[in-house]
Amino acid sequence: MSATAVTVFHPPADLADFRAWLPRFIEIASAVEGFEKAARAVSDEPLLAPGLGVTFRTEAQAHEFLDSRARAAVLAEGQRRGFLRGASDLVIVAGQTPPPGIGVFRHSVAAGREADFVATEVRLVTLSASFPGFDGAALFGDGGPGEWYSVLRFRTPGQLATWMGSAQRAEALPALRSELTEDFLVEAHTTPFGSTLRTVNGRTEVTPTWKIAMLVLLVLYPTVMTLSRFLGPVLDAAGAPPWLAMWLSQIVSVAAMSWVLSPVVAWCFRRWLDPVDGAGGRASLAGAGVVIVLYALTLLLFASVTWLQYWDYDN
Repeated sequence: MSATAVTVFHPPADLADFRAWLPRFIEIASAVEGFEKAARAVSDEPLLAPGLGVTFRTEAQAHEFLDSRARAAVLAEGQRRGFLRGASDLVIVAGQTPPPGIGVFRHSVAAGREADFVATEVRLVTLSASFPGFDGAALFGDGGPGEWYSVLRFRTPGQLATWMGSAQRAEALPALRSELTEDFLVEAHTTPFGSTLRTVNGRTEVTPTWKIAMLVLLVLYPTVMTLSRFLGPVLDAAGAPPWLAMWLSQIVSVAAMSWVLSPVVAWCFRRWLDPVDGAGGRASLAGAGVVIVLYALTLLLFASVTWLQYWDYDN
């Protein structure tokens, strides 16, 4: 999964000098394997922290950049020139929740509305700064046409949640939405079994339980049937008593489902599982129909292929 390394700084005394110095980081990052893009933060607004976000294909590559000697040397040079970091480096991994107290928001800004969008973001940050625990904010142009993301820091998750659910924020959101081509989203988090969490309009949305249950059954049935056919005879031949053989089989089943099978199936059905994109009745029914067809195919497979039937493995 792609990962973005975010570094923010205190407002510099010489903004022009800071802007001329910042590209040094992009030079270093572009030499790291997996480099994808870099985005500078808006730096001419007092309430928005200046900085840089650099995106890599993997989290390990992002950490390689953050830990590099070349980057440390540039930071040391910047410190001598008065460019001081305003917070610890942040790594944002796609599909994972940000660290506690951090809000990451993705925006698709309508063409020609960028200046209005930045002004609205400044008003939102001004409001959030009046809430307890506010620790800073940064706004990044993400490189693509109209693509932006903002990073909001609070000391604790509870303080961030208080701001997210506040009446002040709810009143300010219509102005922001008028400048977007689609509603903004908070970074989503998907569990291994496919449940996706999103915060939209200050409310937490989660994948319906019935969708998760359908996918668990889709994965569980062929997993149990396959293990009963192939692992069962091995455990029997090894002399494992039934109670132990069943326990060992369940360990393999749970491990395979948690770390391999369920994440793969959840990725294939990620749009259907999304509590926003997949919430419509037509999308929900279409996805359920596909799952039911897959049920039928797996039942047909194990019913018709004798070699896969564990009750006949001795034949």
